[in-house]
Amino acid sequence: MLELVKYIVTSLVDEKDKVEVTIDDNKRITIAVAQSDMGKVIGKSGKVAKAIRTVCRALAQKEGERYTIDILEPGEDGGARVLREESEAAE
Repeated sequence: MLELVKYIVTSLVDEKDKVEVTIDDNKRITIAVAQSDMGKVIGKSGKVAKAIRTVCRALAQKEGERYTIDILEPGEDGGARVLREESEAAE
């Protein structure tokens, strides 16, 4: 799953070296990109982010897994905050 998300996000952005996609033990996938590429990952009205989550949901259901995808917005203080999160559940 991690490789899929990284491939999709890297394909969308200009600054490919700034893409960071990580996963933790709770199957929470975190996406971080350069500030200038945030719009490309989120899309108009969040449509690109929703599409990424939809593709991941399909794969998660096939694997019988559950993932949460977070997109981090770079902060001015050097930190980051979760822009939006949505659970991807297998039924």
